[in-house]
Amino acid sequence: MPNKTFRDIDNQVLASLGRPSRGYLAILGICLLLVLAGVTAYGFIYFIGFGVTGLNVPVSWAVLITNFVFWIGIAHSGTLISAILFLFRTRWRNGINRAAEAMTIFAIMTAGMFPLAHLGRLWVAYWLLPYPNYRHLWPNFKSPLVWDVVAVTTYFTVSLLFFYLGLIPDLATARDKTEGRRKRLYSVLSLGWTGRYEQWRHYARGYLALAALATPLVISVHSVVSWDFAMSILPGWHTTIFAPYFVAGAIHSGLAMVITLLIPLRKALRLERILTPYYFEQMALLLILTGSIVGYAYVVEGFMSWYSADKFERQFVSWRVFGSYSVFFWLMVVCNVVTPMTFFFKRLRTSFTWLMIAAILINIGMWFERFVIIVTSLSHGFLPSTWGLYAPRLVEILITLMAFGFFFFLFLCFVKLFPSIPMSELKEQTLPRMEETDA
Repeated sequence: MPNKTFRDIDNQVLASLGRPSRGYLAILGICLLLVLAGVTAYGFIYFIGFGVTGLNVPVSWAVLITNFVFWIGIAHSGTLISAILFLFRTRWRNGINRAAEAMTIFAIMTAGMFPLAHLGRLWVAYWLLPYPNYRHLWPNFKSPLVWDVVAVTTYFTVSLLFFYLGLIPDLATARDKTEGRRKRLYSVLSLGWTGRYEQWRHYARGYLALAALATPLVISVHSVVSWDFAMSILPGWHTTIFAPYFVAGAIHSGLAMVITLLIPLRKALRLERILTPYYFEQMALLLILTGSIVGYAYVVEGFMSWYSADKFERQFVSWRVFGSYSVFFWLMVVCNVVTPMTFFFKRLRTSFTWLMIAAILINIGMWFERFVIIVTSLSHGFLPSTWGLYAPRLVEILITLMAFGFFFFLFLCFVKLFPSIPMSELKEQTLPRMEETDA
């Protein structure tokens, strides 16, 4: 952070917590309207049943589970990006890790709505929890819903601790520079932080331990989500590549979502002097890597179906590429593989306009990737008697929009309540320069 003092960093970041603008309130209102529309759609499903959706006999999972896998991928990538970059001591993570970690928490909360919707009987959701209830029944541990509940709750707990621990020093800084209700809130949440040496020593050890725990946990948890599909025998699902394929896709979509969040945040909160183009260029370069891995997975999936000489796998891949849902398949390929390759050109990866467009396209492509994986396999099984097409209805579209509205509403509230940029970690970058100046 050249030409920055500790006071400059504190003042610029804490200035973003000021009175919200009219544009901010307008976007917040739009998000609330989307949430209200989605809750109304949920009401139709709850009181009338799944007949109001487009689900049918062959396609029993569709848009709602697509949303679940999409948001779980976004959630897993946030902490994974932050933790791995921290373990490798990557200096450019210091500008993006707070947004990535907050994105994780809110994305998990968003994803949690969708398995509940697929229960049908929402009032018995507690049956998914792994404890012996008063009926002396245990959950069915062969059910993917139970796997997801156990995996996601574990990951949410660790991610929340990782996020909150990194927030404590900044909450103490905000406590010392604010008044009124905010000061009381920050005083409680900062847990008496004073910045003593002993506190920093324990903080560094705890943060390192959580980062080391979160990295393998994220990989294992998203592998569990992939097994929801890979443990079946359906063509297109029964493959061993799904675990690394899903993890790579999660990082890919998460990086794109971080860019989607930070570019407007940088402009709206006037953080241009802190969130410099360098951070976004590094994320664009990382997107080239993750896009290449995702593209490799697409190729390997097709190659293995051919190499296996399984006629069901071969006809299924041919149908996925050229059949009824081929438009979504090619949209997925273009958005997820071709778009990141444009970042090989420095002019494009340093253009905020193209970065924003490309990040949105990648998010769209990753959503359709999950849609293609789920719907095409269910709609084209082993026998023609199990074939059938699916089209989403209004309630599913409204619930999908509600998920985005809910996620962005939580993130918008966060950036006005808490420091969205990690001040304590940015200050670490100034220390070598300050020591050289003192010398």
